[in-house]
Amino acid sequence: MRSVGIVVPAYDPDVEVLVAYLDSLRESLQPERLHVELDAGDAATVAAIRDAGATVNDAAERRGKGAAVTAGFEELATDVLAFVDADGATPAASLAKVLAPVEDGDADLAVGSRRHPNADVAGHQTFARRFLGDGFAWLARRLLDVDLYDYQCGAKAVTSEGWERVRDHLYEPGFAWDVELVAMAGALDLRVREVPIEWEDQPGSTVSPVETSVALFRALLASRHRSKLLRNSQLHEAIAARRDEQAALVERNR
Repeated sequence: MRSVGIVVPAYDPDVEVLVAYLDSLRESLQPERLHVELDAGDAATVAAIRDAGATVNDAAERRGKGAAVTAGFEELATDVLAFVDADGATPAASLAKVLAPVEDGDADLAVGSRRHPNADVAGHQTFARRFLGDGFAWLARRLLDVDLYDYQCGAKAVTSEGWERVRDHLYEPGFAWDVELVAMAGALDLRVREVPIEWEDQPGSTVSPVETSVALFRALLASRHRSKLLRNSQLHEAIAARRDEQAALVERNR
């Protein structure tokens, strides 16, 4: 039986919702480690998380989802590393389905999917967010090595061996980290499995659809560039030679 660690990145969470979700994850999945990466939290939130049986790292400033999940994964010493968003949109039972192919050795990276034909979605997003999300997925399928319905769902699991291979190639500190993770996994020929899930859209998102779309498009092009570098593309090697590359997240988090 492979050990499982779960990371929950959180910024300004609804503490009651978060604690209830942590209780559900712990009781249903019994992970070896349940860990919250909290950005700009307060003492009361930290105490509530610990009372829920999770470990917590409280960063002084907002780092972004990608930086938080990366830091959390670096904290784990389990065979399988997973993350879910703090709003509880992915029920514990659905995360179990995402974990299954990784635990069973059938995949290196499992990606939860809200847009898969077999997904069960309640409380759909607004038309604008859904339209932009569908458009992004359409474009990503044409630019990346991995053909998925959904690249951005906040429920993914990876083997510790797979994480060791991709960790040095992740640069996106924000929400675009999801697509970068998938892109790098594909470029490194990891086995990626898409898993349809139950999912419920949560109100109160602070993400701007327009700003998000622009940032995701830029991140998608950057991910394609980095994936082509891993494929030894001479064109992209020439492009890289003319740029000053920033440090990877694992280096910035040290």
